[in-house]
Amino acid sequence: MSSSKAATAKVVRRPKAAVPKAVTAKRAAKPSAKPVVVAVTGSAPAEALRISAEIDRALAQGRLDILPPEAMQALFASMCKLYSANVEQGAPYLPVGPRSGVTPTDVMVVASKLLRATNLQVFELGMWQSWTGR
Repeated sequence: MSSSKAATAKVVRRPKAAVPKAVTAKRAAKPSAKPVVVAVTGSAPAEALRISAEIDRALAQGRLDILPPEAMQALFASMCKLYSANVEQGAPYLPVGPRSGVTPTDVMVVASKLLRATNLQVFELGMWQSWTGR
């Protein structure tokens, strides 16, 4: 049996900027979230891995039309919401693994377009990160 300490990732914190009182009060009122481990059953994990492999094969062949934009947007939105909900519950894992093949350019393109799609600026992301420590 693993301890909860072993499952948490080490976080290096930068010096905190001044945080408005309203934000500090909101943090104090929020109960601390503990990681929730849920056993995933059924065909969803296998289907997700199958789709991922199919997309990777198409990309390797230079086929960018593997998913129409509407399907890609729906899948991306669901993955964003699922990952965010897991992080809110204390999940210690990153959105992509070390051997995923995702490049820094891939991350920058996606991050930039996500900010644009939600009408956010890089400044707002920086402020949110300093307020929440994420």
